[in-house]
Amino acid sequence: MHRQLQQEAPEQEILEAMKMADKEQKGFVLASELRAALTGVGEKLTDREVDELLREAGVGTDGRVHCEKFAKAVTRLSVRR
Repeated sequence: MHRQLQQEAPEQEILEAMKMADKEQKGFVLASELRAALTGVGEKLTDREVDELLREAGVGTDGRVHCEKFAKAVTRLSVRR
């Protein structure tokens, strides 16, 4: 995640990574799958950091996260820090 934020177009980089996880190609990923990836692969985030990202992006009642909203949330939060 940190590496994507260092790119020239971080939102686009994150969106591309999200699309790879979007098995159904519908623009959504399960929040549980996203949490597992963010806390267990590469530069691991803490549960608290993931909670903040998911809260900012919004999780639907069906447990899915919209890829574009998540990419925007990540870049917004990184600017605030």
